[in-house]
Amino acid sequence: MTSSLIDFRLKKLKKDTLAKFGIMTPQHMVEHLTITLKISSGRIKLPEFTVEEGDAKLKQALLYSEMEFPEGVKYPKDTGKLMELRFPDLETAKQKLNEALAEYQQISAETPDFKTVHPRFSTLTKEEWDTFHQKHFKHHFSQFGIWE
Repeated sequence: MTSSLIDFRLKKLKKDTLAKFGIMTPQHMVEHLTITLKISSGRIKLPEFTVEEGDAKLKQALLYSEMEFPEGVKYPKDTGKLMELRFPDLETAKQKLNEALAEYQQISAETPDFKTVHPRFSTLTKEEWDTFHQKHFKHHFSQFGIWE
């Protein structure tokens, strides 16, 4: 997953692009990916925890097989309501996503043995985060028809 490819796909995303599934708007999706990148780079720190059996099986399937994110998968503590937007518009949100991606790539390149806590799967390695991000971006970019 290269920054240039992500940026190329993001350019196709407009504020009125309709989701093929789910309730997120384009800006909600971009901000959601930004938060996930910040968690993976350690900018947002989560406490360690023991993964529940169902989530451990999902972690194994998602990170160590060809399984893709299923449509309708919920993130931990999902209330069914959209989060409050942090940025004034979609273009700013896209810029912040690109910045968060660059930061993650820099940190993971400088410290290849780093580990940070994922909100559902607990501690992940760089390799696990890389796999997660690839599938997570594909899932959400497919949601808005910009993966292709």
